[in-house]
Amino acid sequence: MRLGIFVGCLVLVAALVRIGWVPAGLGDANFAWVVLLALVISAPLSFVLLRKQRDEMSEQIAGRVAGAKQKLAANRSQEDLADDAARVNP
Repeated sequence: MRLGIFVGCLVLVAALVRIGWVPAGLGDANFAWVVLLALVISAPLSFVLLRKQRDEMSEQIAGRVAGAKQKLAANRSQEDLADDAARVNP
């Protein structure tokens, strides 16, 4: 999605440069200027437009991390019980 927003901005900036509404850059730097301007425009747009997807992804990751922590704690408690049993019954 972020790539799509960048490509859309790149096409828009290239069109605006071609029309003459945006400066074309200096000398041979036209392509670099267009790409940099598209990056500067697409970054805040991505931040705002993709907020919902970013929040959903962070919730999924947090859930996975919590599940992994629970499994690790369960494994540790089983190991502790096995160690205690081995000490009691040598």
